[in-house]
Amino acid sequence: MADPDKILKVEGFVEESLPGLLFRITIDTSDGEKKTVLAHLAGKMKLYRIKVVPGDTVLIEMSSATDERGRIIRRL
Repeated sequence: MADPDKILKVEGFVEESLPGLLFRITIDTSDGEKKTVLAHLAGKMKLYRIKVVPGDTVLIEMSSATDERGRIIRRL
């Protein structure tokens, strides 16, 4: 995620909490489909111990090259 032009910010819904601070998140794609993505917590969210539980709406950053994984940057 080095180039800021290629980073996508997408809103999603937390479906499941997995071990190791991973979360399964469902997002809506531009063509109307639902897609499942694995995401981990961003550094500041870990530092300030912000809790994310299934059922939360979150904002995630994803690289346009690999749209299977991302990182949670904000809890909405």
